[in-house]
Amino acid sequence: MADFSIEILFRNMDHSDAVEADIRTKIAALERYSDRFIDCRVVVDAPHKHCQKGGLYDVHINIAMPGQDVVINRTGSQDHAHEDIYVAVRDAFDAAARKLEALVQKARENSRKQSK
Repeated sequence: MADFSIEILFRNMDHSDAVEADIRTKIAALERYSDRFIDCRVVVDAPHKHCQKGGLYDVHINIAMPGQDVVINRTGSQDHAHEDIYVAVRDAFDAAARKLEALVQKARENSRKQSK
C-alpha cells in the first residue's frame, strides 16, 4: 500500500470510518498512475447547517509529487448529486485520476520528444 503520508480530514461533520475507508481505497487506485506520491491530503467539507439546505459536500484533494502538486477542488454548490457524500468523493477522485492521467501522458510525450 502507500509509502507516503495520507491525511483525511472531515470539516463541519463527524468523522466517518466508512467514508475514510472509501477514500483510502480511492487513493490506492490513484497509485496506478504514479509511484511518486509524497503525501496526499483529502478534506471533506460539509456546509454549515444554517447556510444551506440539502447538505452539498465539498471535497478537496492535494497530492504532493516531486516538482508539482495535483490539486482538486470539487464543490457541490451546483451539483445536487453531491448531497450524497460518496458521490462527491467519487467525483473528486475521478477528476484527480483524469488530471494524473494527463500528467503521465504529458511526461511520456516530453520524454519521446527528448529521445528524438
